Amino acid sequence: MKPVSLIQFLIEERRAGRINAELSLLIEVVARACKRISVATSKGALGGVLGNAGSDNVQGEAQKKLDVISNEILLEANAWGGQLAACASEEMEDPQPIPDMYPKGNHLLLFDPLDGSSNIDVNISVGTIFSILRCPDGISEPAAEHFQQPGTRQLAAGYVVYGPATLMVLTFGHGTHEFTLDREVGSFTLSRRDIRIPEETAEFAVNMSNQRHWEAPMQRYVGELLAGTEGPRAKDFNMRWVASMVADVHRIVTRGGVFFYPLDAKNRAKGGKLRLLYEANPMAFIVEQAGGAATTGRQRIMELQPSGLHQRVPVFLGSKHEIELATHYHREADGAQG
Repeated sequence: MKPVSLIQFLIEERRAGRINAELSLLIEVVARACKRISVATSKGALGGVLGNAGSDNVQGEAQKKLDVISNEILLEANAWGGQLAACASEEMEDPQPIPDMYPKGNHLLLFDPLDGSSNIDVNISVGTIFSILRCPDGISEPAAEHFQQPGTRQLAAGYVVYGPATLMVLTFGHGTHEFTLDREVGSFTLSRRDIRIPEETAEFAVNMSNQRHWEAPMQRYVGELLAGTEGPRAKDFNMRWVASMVADVHRIVTRGGVFFYPLDAKNRAKGGKLRLLYEANPMAFIVEQAGGAATTGRQRIMELQPSGLHQRVPVFLGSKHEIELATHYHREADGAQG
């Protein structure tokens, strides 16, 4: 069967009436930028891109050189195309307006330019996460509040994982699809269409070093997994933890599993660890469109009304039955307390 390029796939989606020309072009621009980031990450020490940049981002986290480079690549690529009204990055406090000399479009782009960047120096997979919203009508200069739309309003979401192969996983709300970068040709090619995440799994991803800080229902749920065949679940579970959300989620999209970053005593004051608009919402959209589930442990992530551009939330996502059970334990505990 003849390979389907990303551009051909986007044209087919346009013909089917699922996306418009502006959104199609925007995805092409983002994909092109991610190819440049892929080249930068693949050079490693030879490109002089490893190590800290000597600055902090808006989250107060030390920036890696590649964080800064990736952010600049995405901003520069999207400045002039005419598809965007503005964009927002996890690395910047405020939204980035489109320069006045360029035309403006009807879309808003949010992105985490290099997720998992603490892994760069040890050559573990990192990635880019992005989310696309419609700019509210009549808004010519979008501010932070215009990006604060629930995840159900997303027009598209995707991530690119820079690993042994560079892969883009994409959804427009009509299934989740994977594209592999053909380095020789220089284009993304469809490698899996309509991905389905198995509803059952025996694999979970969580940072066990935080266990003592977790809430009781999380302790109960993971305790049951660890008890294995002798416990109430009557089967053994395997644990994985890459500490790069893109890599951990891509494993789930590939073979099933669940990923947790729960509320705990360390992150409670901030509302959680992961960012709702740059990480949780786009990943929730991708996972749900592949038949999985995504909650905060208490409610569906995509139904949250954002209260800030850099708002953080707990994240539970992956194979449906396990996410439903973990969420049930949290709701049950809340009911008992109430």
